[in-house]
Amino acid sequence: MATMTVTKTGSVPNGTHLQTTEQSALSRIDRLDRHGYLFGQKLAASMSPLLHDVVYQKLGLNWAQVRLDSTDMDFFLKLRQHPRFYGASVTMPHKVSILAHLDELTPECRAVGACNTMFIRDEPDASSPTGLRRIYCGTNTDVVGVRESFLQNVPTSEHETVFRGRPGLVIGGGGAARSAVYALRKWLGATSIYLVNRDKAEVDAVIAECTERGYGSGLVHVETVEQARRLEGPGAVVACVPDLPPVSEAEKLARAVTEVFLTEKEHKGALLEMCYNPTPFTLLGKLAEDAGWQVILGTEALIWQGIEQDRYWTGRSTEELPVREVKEEISRQLALRAKSP
Repeated sequence: MATMTVTKTGSVPNGTHLQTTEQSALSRIDRLDRHGYLFGQKLAASMSPLLHDVVYQKLGLNWAQVRLDSTDMDFFLKLRQHPRFYGASVTMPHKVSILAHLDELTPECRAVGACNTMFIRDEPDASSPTGLRRIYCGTNTDVVGVRESFLQNVPTSEHETVFRGRPGLVIGGGGAARSAVYALRKWLGATSIYLVNRDKAEVDAVIAECTERGYGSGLVHVETVEQARRLEGPGAVVACVPDLPPVSEAEKLARAVTEVFLTEKEHKGALLEMCYNPTPFTLLGKLAEDAGWQVILGTEALIWQGIEQDRYWTGRSTEELPVREVKEEISRQLALRAKSP
């Protein structure tokens, strides 16, 4: 099933009024049994609708996820009232602002302070014409994406030697870094977590927020090469920064600190490179691989967080969802992107 897009800002290329674009996409939605949205901005390169289309096709569902490229929260809140709406992937800039419009949050969503997945729970309501009342719920499957990237790609027999009972390392200071800290602390057995980032204020914010939410103990901001050399080597590393060469002095220092952990420590564990656009094969990933680390591509996190979303939306277990077919299609798309100019 082809993916669809609804836009809510600017004008369409041929000058047609934007309302026509919206009406066209929404009329196609009417031919679906159920539909959801990818709600955010700069969505053109996202593989999320493709991932979910593969799942729905394999399950025989006449469902689709529609790109909703918009900053208009009110517009989205209106769309979610559609009787065949099943939920949404929520991306930037809405992951925090959406919280005010949800009735319930899962523990993961509450702990990270951001929602990337909206799902619906129905409860009995005698006053409703349908006898049910919709409860709009939020969760965060990004944390599951990080967790499963390690658990599914590092052999189970090696978990204890590769990352459990060792420090973790998170490179970056944004929302993905918070999800990584949560996953390392809750599920992957990190004894402490090193934070490396170009911006001290961002690191201070991560530490303060994680501490306030109950999982900030053992967070260490590693600020210098000398400090890094004194520390035990990490086992699980999550890189949450763009694939760009360092330019500023702060960026160069952060890269130098990172290189100490990746190249100078005896222990070589597993590194999850969260960056996958335009390619998952990054400069940092190559550095780690050349140094002897197992590198896990960021598309793994994409796949596993998406599978977790479909577990909420379809009610199927992970074992019932077509993980192999999703991986095959994502790999095919990566190959096509690599060939494009």
